Amino acid sequence: MILRQFLDTEPTVAASYLLGCGGQGICAVVNPTEDIQRFQDAADSLGMRITYVVDTHAHADHLSGGRQLAEAVGAAYVLHELALGNVILQVLHTPGHTPEHISLLVTDKRRADEPWFVLTGHTLMVGDMGRTELASSPEEGARDLFHSAQRLKTLPDHIEVLPGAFAGSVCGRALSGKPTSTIGFERRHNKAFAIEDEEEFVRFMLAYIPPRPPQAEEIRRKNLGR
Repeated sequence: MILRQFLDTEPTVAASYLLGCGGQGICAVVNPTEDIQRFQDAADSLGMRITYVVDTHAHADHLSGGRQLAEAVGAAYVLHELALGNVILQVLHTPGHTPEHISLLVTDKRRADEPWFVLTGHTLMVGDMGRTELASSPEEGARDLFHSAQRLKTLPDHIEVLPGAFAGSVCGRALSGKPTSTIGFERRHNKAFAIEDEEEFVRFMLAYIPPRPPQAEEIRRKNLGR
């Protein structure tokens, strides 16, 4: 498997990923930001062809480069299970941060028949879970997010967590500057993720909501292609 992580702090905090099968020379890009050339350059340097582009959700804090990248390289812009040679990306619907939010559970068949890591977007991040009012009522989003957390908790503790944001992002609160973790570590040390009672979780998520990103509605609209 080939995996590259791209971390941005300007103009907003975001994490993007290029991953795929080196043997077959095909890859996907997940949550690309507007600077799409760097993903094309990375794929070229690795001798890989971008066949899929995926956004885990319609972002409200920054413009996505997903549709532009897919068009530029002739890739499919899709939201379902993807096969990239020996690498399988299974889509998990994990609403809460936004209603359409997905996570991608990744298996490298050359290593094992079981998943290795999960790309969680803004659902589960290192130290917190995503804010819930950007595309729904805060309470409705929090209840959806609770059930998404329960779904992610069914994954084994060793599964690595690769989120879509880290410290400095407006989409979470107590986010770590370390942009990776594991399900097990977050289960033990992430206050939101550790909560097992739905009502307690909703109260925790609504207790403090960060200031809304500037132009959030317009950015989401553009990222949805409207």
